[in-house]
Amino acid sequence: MALLDHHPNIICLTPIKNEAWILERFLKCASLWADHIIIADQNSDDGSVEIANRFAKVTLVRNTSRDFNEAERQKILIEAARRLPAPRLLIALDVDEFLTPNFLTSPEWQTMLGAPRGTVICFKWANIRPDLCHFWTTPYDNPWGFLDDDSPHAGSPIHSLRIPFPRHAPTIKLREIKVMHYQYADWERMRSKHRWYMVWERLNMPRRSAISVYRQYHHMFAVPKEELIPIPNWWFDEYARQGIDMTSIYKDLPYRWDKDIIDLFIKHGTKTFSQDQIWDVDWQQIAVNYGYSSGEAKIFKDPRNFMQKMIHRWLQHTQPRSESLIVRAFDLILDKLI
Repeated sequence: MALLDHHPNIICLTPIKNEAWILERFLKCASLWADHIIIADQNSDDGSVEIANRFAKVTLVRNTSRDFNEAERQKILIEAARRLPAPRLLIALDVDEFLTPNFLTSPEWQTMLGAPRGTVICFKWANIRPDLCHFWTTPYDNPWGFLDDDSPHAGSPIHSLRIPFPRHAPTIKLREIKVMHYQYADWERMRSKHRWYMVWERLNMPRRSAISVYRQYHHMFAVPKEELIPIPNWWFDEYARQGIDMTSIYKDLPYRWDKDIIDLFIKHGTKTFSQDQIWDVDWQQIAVNYGYSSGEAKIFKDPRNFMQKMIHRWLQHTQPRSESLIVRAFDLILDKLI
């Protein structure tokens, strides 16, 4: 491990697919700290490419795949970053993630910039509630930064590590500088995305427990009130001084994941997904909204049997207590019935 002789090129790595709802805000914020912003666009048709092209620091690369594969898009981003001069600090953020503005003043920033090559930088998520007044965080640290030493990246198709993480790599855990996560600021958008994740898992990991899938994608309903933390005013105020609006939420209705699910219903049939609780919305009405006649939309009716509906009701009712031993014991029993 060699110490850097000078500050590295700071490179933001971000994949997008139809992210016009928040992309301009993201690029304004990232432009304050990144020397280069690499955007890997996957077939956007909502104006995202045009937005990205307006920013001087952006390098736009294309991900032409039709499939969802996080490892594939991370490879594209990392390869593009490595065409830039070393030394390099890679910071991998999704488009709905923003550094708290104390990167301007916190000594942690200089500690990160001076770290040896091969160091992994870990961030805490600050999950922003829809009221934009509170957030909650998680007990784990997220490895999203890397002082690049050309180590290979080993990703996975979903919920992948975003950066190389060599075995025995030194790590720095940031505590003052956090990542503001806006996924939950539009609650219904988040729910739509999570339903799509559940469908993806059913098709690609069919042996996975439907109960565990539900618990994973409804974790936000189990956050106790006492774990909600007031958002400091300066998180928004510092960006406002830079002319960046952090408090309005643009809803890009209809959410693109709903149409993707309708297409998967046509391809695989609704019964394929009867054990998964994606039936908290009216898919027949959603299909009509996308141009199907009311008669055609009948094929999208709820396929669940009585037992499945009751189990889903139990899951919803017990989600706030999903970590209790009693609930977990019942989950094991119900998993065999669903």
